[in-house]
Amino acid sequence: QVQLVESGGGLVQAGGSLRLSCVASGSIFSINDMGWYRQAPGKQREVVAAITSGGSTNYADSVQGRFTISRDNAKNTEYLQMNSLKPEDTAAYYCNADVNINRRVQCVYWGQGTQVTVSS
Repeated sequence: QVQLVESGGGLVQAGGSLRLSCVASGSIFSINDMGWYRQAPGKQREVVAAITSGGSTNYADSVQGRFTISRDNAKNTEYLQMNSLKPEDTAAYYCNADVNINRRVQCVYWGQGTQVTVSS
């Protein structure tokens, strides 16, 4: 069993910053891609950023230049640094990880979500 636990969400004024963390624990052999998604009320979940095990990153156009995804492989942890936040960034943010349980079994796990609210 693998658990992903997010932290770092909260209420911030427009233009402010927040840093989200996501720690993976449990039966982990290794972790492949990791990512952050978000879902606003009434909208579909959308990808925000992703990072490979080697550190290559991709971002949604809406957050490019404002958000930075990173990871610490030794700690099975990923981060999302969010700067210049806008009210439209308000959403529940979810982390996910593509986990190798062993050399043969691979599963994708999700965190429970953390709320980010940006006031204007």
